[in-house]
Amino acid sequence: MERRAFIGVLTGGLLAAPLAAEAQQPGKVYRIGILLYYHARASQRLLDAFRQALHELGWVEGKNVEFDILTAEGAPDGLPGIAAELVRRRVDVIMGLEGRLTAAAKKATSTIPIVMVTVGNPVGSGLVESLARPGGNITGLSIMTVEVTAKSLQILKEAIPRASRVAVLQSWVGRSPVAKEVESAAQTLGIQVQIVVAQSPEALDEAFTSMIRGRSDALLVHSDPMFFLNQTRLAELAAKARIPAIFSAAEYVRSGGLMSYAPNFLYNYRRAAVYVDKILKGAKPADLPVEQPTTFELVINLKTAKALGLTIPPSLLGRADEVIQ
Repeated sequence: MERRAFIGVLTGGLLAAPLAAEAQQPGKVYRIGILLYYHARASQRLLDAFRQALHELGWVEGKNVEFDILTAEGAPDGLPGIAAELVRRRVDVIMGLEGRLTAAAKKATSTIPIVMVTVGNPVGSGLVESLARPGGNITGLSIMTVEVTAKSLQILKEAIPRASRVAVLQSWVGRSPVAKEVESAAQTLGIQVQIVVAQSPEALDEAFTSMIRGRSDALLVHSDPMFFLNQTRLAELAAKARIPAIFSAAEYVRSGGLMSYAPNFLYNYRRAAVYVDKILKGAKPADLPVEQPTTFELVINLKTAKALGLTIPPSLLGRADEVIQ
């Protein structure tokens, strides 16, 4: 295992709740492996949603299920090691919470079932053969990152009609299917795109300096575990630079960001529990279609808008699922 990777087993009663219904094979204790990019505290609210859904399906830690929670602590070179470690532990199912984690699990095993939770483009990234017939050992949920990102750019333009140059913050070098879609949407909207890369928390300050130098009128932040972990800092940096931003999860807005447009991540984690339940009861991942989100949440922080001197159009406010005063 890579030196920087940290391995921990979640304890303290992750699933310590009354049994709702007996699972198959009474007496067997199943092992669920969960891969995290960062420590569990960063995703605790989401893991709690997964936990509650499993409660309702009758799974109790120490009685019929155990959990191995492994984290790379933000080190990409640690992903192969923690995925291989789960395979060595002979878990019954692996949860790959996002794309890189699911890809690492796929490389580590072709037999242990893998449930992805928030993967942006599972077909385009080669994780599954198709949404309807995943094939292989992977299934789960997509968050439609390409489509959602393009829509986010439209919302950003509607909120800030004067914006003619938008910075796009990403954690990878080079172009991707998401970047291509953003550029296409930007061209339609008459917007120039400035791609800004930050591959570590330490690079975020320089990223915003680059946006200021590039005279970007607004900012779109891609979905990324590192960005999610630094949501408060990103909101603060955007406020300091006076750059209106749209984010990939509501948590950013509750931490002071201006806006977000995204699927309901809590829903995905609850649905992931359903996939895990079916697989532990004998279903094969290849036979379980990948689920795409059907509802999306627009969240707007009016306090942040006021601090930035922005007036959000009433038409946009009327469509918001949550408005933070």
